[in-house]
Amino acid sequence: MMAQLIDRKQLKQQMKDLLRSAQVGARGMTLLYLALVCALNLTDSLTGLVNDGLPAMFVSILTSLLGMVLSAGFVLYCMAVRRGERAEYLTLFDGFSFVGRIILLNIVEYLFIFLWSLLFVIPGIIAAYRYRFALYDLYENPGIGVMEALEMSKQQTLGYKGQLFLLDLSYTGWYLLASLPSLIQVGYIYAAVFQDPGYFLADPTRVYALSLPLPLPVQVLLGCLWPLAVALFYLPVYQCTELGYFDIAKHTSGVSLSGAGGPDQPDDGGWGGF
Repeated sequence: MMAQLIDRKQLKQQMKDLLRSAQVGARGMTLLYLALVCALNLTDSLTGLVNDGLPAMFVSILTSLLGMVLSAGFVLYCMAVRRGERAEYLTLFDGFSFVGRIILLNIVEYLFIFLWSLLFVIPGIIAAYRYRFALYDLYENPGIGVMEALEMSKQQTLGYKGQLFLLDLSYTGWYLLASLPSLIQVGYIYAAVFQDPGYFLADPTRVYALSLPLPLPVQVLLGCLWPLAVALFYLPVYQCTELGYFDIAKHTSGVSLSGAGGPDQPDDGGWGGF
């Protein structure tokens, strides 16, 4: 079947209405998810301030992996909402039942995108959209292999990469708002350099010492809390809308194993046994 032209605005509105009727409130679930993510980010940042050696690296890797699992749980909640099913708060931790596959798929997907990016920026961006649905395929079918999930996404995104790009583009305002603390920091640095360029030309490393005139803990909290507070207002709709694209792509491509497999099913190859 040919790719379908998706009415993005209509789909967004449908998702907003759907989230209002969710059996477990979307705002509460999103708040819990973002609070846990914020706690992980703060742990990572504070550890880096106290110790920038091996312990900090270990904590950074650990928090990143836990973030992947929590992200999986949040998507599973959104999938349940789209199906009209009840998903409790503990759904956020359902990713631990197939954590190995989640981590491995994230790593392999990142590696593929990185390798394509070495050719040029555009191939890397295309690769990112090519594998956009791989994690969703894995969440629906935890028993499939990593390479199988990537191949499924490759087929499902045919004809939809541009539409997914436009979906992301429609949230540019939210992304900029979430990045406001970073933008202010960059503006402050540029203003300081512009006022006395000779001082910084004499020693360019002085730029790295520039920061907003705020206590360091306040800067860390602001950098962590503000983006997550903004995400609270757009993330549930965005995630459910993207899952709407995923469902349409499955239907039009005919590539779907929905309901098949499971974390306790035997693996069928493609590194899925990790």
